[in-house]
Amino acid sequence: MIRKANANDIDGLIKLLYQVHAVHSKGRPDIFKIGGIKYQKKEIEDILENPDTPVFVYLNDENNILGYAFCEIKITKESASLQGRKTLYIEDLCVDENARGQHIGSLLFEYVRNFAKEGKCDSITLNVWELNDGARKFYEKCGLKPLKTVMEQIL
Repeated sequence: MIRKANANDIDGLIKLLYQVHAVHSKGRPDIFKIGGIKYQKKEIEDILENPDTPVFVYLNDENNILGYAFCEIKITKESASLQGRKTLYIEDLCVDENARGQHIGSLLFEYVRNFAKEGKCDSITLNVWELNDGARKFYEKCGLKPLKTVMEQIL
């Protein structure tokens, strides 16, 4: 079952946030602190209360959270050089490391896609770290293509 997350889901969200952060901190400890987490409990509470930052959870039959998608509705106002747009940005999508391979990520992504369509969004966007090859391949299978590339030179 997939539904919008609520305050009762915070502990399950935090568990998965640690899993995602571990992947990033292992791959880029120069950027991500080992043992850290992207959002603290109060930040998650604020996110869940904001209608522009929907969070969706995938629950198994025992109501354990096996996946989530943190999203943000972004509005770009029309300007002299840009079209006005409404996009659904996927801030973070995670499937519990013990539940991968069960198509939970695909189900979450499809749910988010339908939510975006119903909300009259023009597109879905996200960022994926180069160190996370599995995530990149997953998003490509979902039909996403690169929009732009951020490059760096470590000094």
